[in-house]
Amino acid sequence: MLDSAIKEQLKAYLERLQRPIEIVAALGDDAKSQEMRALLNDILDCSAKVSLREEAHARIPSFGVAVPGETARIRFAGLPMGHEFTSLVLALLQVGGYPPKVDQAVIDQIKGLSGHFDFETFISLSCHNCPDVIQALNLMAALNPNVTSTMIDGALFQGEVEARQIMAVPTVFLDGAEFGQGRMTIEEILAKVDTGAAARAAEEIAAKAAFDVLVVGGGPAGAAAAIYAARKGIRTGVVAERFGGQVMDTLGIENFISVKETEGPKLAMALEEHVKAYDVDIMNLQRAAKLVPAAEEGGLVEVQLENGAALKSKSVIIATGARWREMNVPGEKEYKAKGVCFCPHCDGPLFKGKRVAVIGGGNSGVEAAIDLAGIVAHVTLLEFADTLRADAVLQKKLYSLPNVTVIKSAQTTEVTGDGQKVNGITYKDRVSGEEKHVELEGIFVQIGLLPATDWLKGTVDLSRFGEIEIDAKGQTSVPGVFAAGDCTTVPYKQIIIAMGAGATASLSAFDHLIRSGS
Repeated sequence: MLDSAIKEQLKAYLERLQRPIEIVAALGDDAKSQEMRALLNDILDCSAKVSLREEAHARIPSFGVAVPGETARIRFAGLPMGHEFTSLVLALLQVGGYPPKVDQAVIDQIKGLSGHFDFETFISLSCHNCPDVIQALNLMAALNPNVTSTMIDGALFQGEVEARQIMAVPTVFLDGAEFGQGRMTIEEILAKVDTGAAARAAEEIAAKAAFDVLVVGGGPAGAAAAIYAARKGIRTGVVAERFGGQVMDTLGIENFISVKETEGPKLAMALEEHVKAYDVDIMNLQRAAKLVPAAEEGGLVEVQLENGAALKSKSVIIATGARWREMNVPGEKEYKAKGVCFCPHCDGPLFKGKRVAVIGGGNSGVEAAIDLAGIVAHVTLLEFADTLRADAVLQKKLYSLPNVTVIKSAQTTEVTGDGQKVNGITYKDRVSGEEKHVELEGIFVQIGLLPATDWLKGTVDLSRFGEIEIDAKGQTSVPGVFAAGDCTTVPYKQIIIAMGAGATASLSAFDHLIRSGS
């Protein structure tokens, strides 16, 4: 099952086990069970501290990881390969007593949870967001005896996927009820299950002293701004809704100069580690609600948060990035994650053998259609304009695929469904004016991004597209307030450009502090 190189690496990892662990497997005679048996035997070969026993279970094939004599609280229903192999390795280590690499405050919060929490997470092995959720829940299960975590491969357990109407991954259930969808960090999960966490966080934030530079946003632009500010030796804070930002939802990155290829979550992790190497106060899972300019020259700018707390700073750098643009048609919101999706890499495998649509004829839309064509029965690509905007090489590939239909001059007017999931899409032919309907099971929206600037309306000058208007130094229309990245009027929304803009805004903020005598 595992090649020799992977087995050698696994053997080295398992040398870190602090105590024996037991794998408890439920296997049948089917091909997937045999693959799982081969994987488990490879694990046994890598450490004498690992033992295996079999027992009956409702999901076959599956296996749990436990301390001998205890019930398995971490379970894998499916082969944890691909992106999930790291989840398996971490589960083995953590159940085996190897200390996790998370803040002690997080560990204490997990151990302090009261009540019982039974998590089930449906994933696809091609999903790059799923491992973060699995690893977070597995860690909770490893540290707290009242928590269980089960990974379920949706492609393997199609019956459950259909019964629970799962149309996106990761989808998490808690005690049988839907808990959440999409990527979630361990901090986000804890904030939802620990009812007192939000109030404690608001109280701690409200008590903080004023910053020299406060960065709002934790993506590439925000991270660069924070690092440049901290290196000046001034008091720096970062308040972010989600550290890593939109990068967390990006699969392949092949144009980040000096790095031949990487993945969004890996880059986001590297950004956070780099920021944490400096004396930066990071306040994660916090959404900005309002910007209050300084009352007088040289005064403090205030950023009010949705949790009721407020932060003050001598200068502010806004780097809130952008979010997926929605179609804004009837039915879209009702069927989001019930057939309306935004990530073909993550959710594509759930639509195997089905009919889907891709909305958008730019590079992202055409790439999505090409990827999906290898999985689904048929792809219908709808483009509003009369021509596709994607690169010629992508268009050539798209038109070569036998199970793809391209419809141009198509204005999407409605997403239809049966009350539970998507069953079609309606569009207007912009040439003839005729309204048409396509029956399908999934819709992938790929029409660009919207700047996350709603909270700034009426405070700083915004373009007609909602972007923050900045000058060459990143200065906004409000003194002491700078901006960088995808939320601004800077052309070309690229990671490397956002980082440069973050550095520019930070240097400009420092120059502002010097010149204002702050």
